[in-house]
Amino acid sequence: MRMSVIGCGYLGAVHAAAMASLGHEVIGIDTDPGRIAELAAGRAPFFEPGLDELLAEGVAGGRLTFSGDYAAAAGSRVHFLAVGTPQLPDSSGADLRHLHAAVTSLIPQLRAGDVVAGKSTVPVGTAAALHAAVAERGATLVWNPEFLREGWAVHDTLQPDRLVVGAVDDAAGSRATEVLREVFAAAVAAGSPFLATDLATAELVKGAANAFLATKISFINAMAEIAEAAGADVTLLADAIGHDVRIGRRFLGAGIGFGGGCLPKDIRAFATRAEELGRGASVGFLREVDAINLRRREHAVRLVVDAFGGSVVGRRITMLGAAFKPHSDDVRDSPALEVATRLRGLGAEVTVTDPQAIANAAILHPQLTYVEDRDQAIRGADALVLVTEWDVYRRELSPGHASTLTEGRIVVDGRNCLDPAAWRAAGWTYLGMGRP
Repeated sequence: MRMSVIGCGYLGAVHAAAMASLGHEVIGIDTDPGRIAELAAGRAPFFEPGLDELLAEGVAGGRLTFSGDYAAAAGSRVHFLAVGTPQLPDSSGADLRHLHAAVTSLIPQLRAGDVVAGKSTVPVGTAAALHAAVAERGATLVWNPEFLREGWAVHDTLQPDRLVVGAVDDAAGSRATEVLREVFAAAVAAGSPFLATDLATAELVKGAANAFLATKISFINAMAEIAEAAGADVTLLADAIGHDVRIGRRFLGAGIGFGGGCLPKDIRAFATRAEELGRGASVGFLREVDAINLRRREHAVRLVVDAFGGSVVGRRITMLGAAFKPHSDDVRDSPALEVATRLRGLGAEVTVTDPQAIANAAILHPQLTYVEDRDQAIRGADALVLVTEWDVYRRELSPGHASTLTEGRIVVDGRNCLDPAAWRAAGWTYLGMGRP
């Protein structure tokens, strides 16, 4: 099937490459000339495991092309909208300007029978507002939210744990839904559930999923605050309650909290839209979820400061990580970088290392010192602060080896992923999040 993907940022580039790998003929459209040039050369403009290989294969095989001209989308049977919806600069709502601009530019290229499939995360009601404009061209709008995990996006696109398609309840909507079922035929045949819904439900699914995940993370971080006050260990607490099948252990990892370009802004936009609908009280807890999450970053800073008796002025501190999560170079709203910049603001000499995110971090925070090599970054440090749980830190860095690199003996585990007993046995002062 011939299809276009409008917006070739993180979501769109992965989706375009994955669809081409399934045998579809894909044209990616984006307004950023530099991004188009990189993608057209078969290179990803960001780090995502497995994406470079898919891009190179698709471009070389002729199934995947990229353009800055919307006219290139003409003739496609399906048009995926993968435009970013960032947080508004002056409120917690979603900024839909880029999405509306993309639809306006796409409409002249539509033919009767075309399907426009929204993948962007949007406030409920957005799709209904766009549907009429698309229908005037004889095309049909559906909503097909994405559920990608950065670091696993290629896998999640090719082997989704569910497919949701929302459409209007009429013959055109039914036909469009079946076209999407055809697009994802391989995943459906492999057992991925295919859920056909109305437009509003499809929009709500993504927001509700993110709200639940954020709540679960902030819940265990709230328990970490109680554990610290009581002298308990939140990791053992999480293990115990995680055995309850109604709760589960996943996403019960206490630490410095979540970040990135999706989860924080999505839960804020979700709460804002609920307020606009007169149901703000229904999700009022999300404001506290957000507050708990941000509070954990400040707590990590306090742990470091207290470890030095109340002042970090002149102290050499190495941050192990910069990306908001491992297997990614994404530093948007990164808790790791916020802790780093706060410590520098308090007078510390801060060095940041990360396997993938240094270039992006340096653009946002050039005041920090960046060292790519892990061991070089650790040399001479007074304290280590693990803030992104890359394997090179959590599994491959032994306390014995770290001891040969520096005389500093303070390690703050912002992700509770190190072995406290091993580090303490090697002479280190180990400080975790919600651990005695």
